[in-house]
Amino acid sequence: MSENIQDPPIFRFFIEIGIIEQLARARLERALPEGMKISQFAVLNHLARLQGKWSPARLANALQVTRAAMTNTLQRLESRNLIKVEVDPGDGRGKLISLCEAGRNMREKCIASIGPSLVELENEFGEQ
Repeated sequence: MSENIQDPPIFRFFIEIGIIEQLARARLERALPEGMKISQFAVLNHLARLQGKWSPARLANALQVTRAAMTNTLQRLESRNLIKVEVDPGDGRGKLISLCEAGRNMREKCIASIGPSLVELENEFGEQ
């Protein structure tokens, strides 16, 4: 026998947001160029928009991920020469991350490749 469970409206609201986020993430990740991941694009986008040099911990906090996840993402971006990692002059043990020209170009390439997927999503969800 199946019961129709009535969840509280706020719970249903956040479930819908979660579903939309999963669908959007999957579609956008497929649209990204050259094996880029959304996490990598998020770092490139953040650095391009806010400029300057950021510590890995500050980036992790800004993007709401663990430091370990940020370290992994930064290593991948650095191996592709998309970011510059340098020693923090104020703390010889720390690092500072900045966007290099190749990273700026990759961000623009990502934005161009994501565009059509965003229009599709807008058309899908805009009709409801």
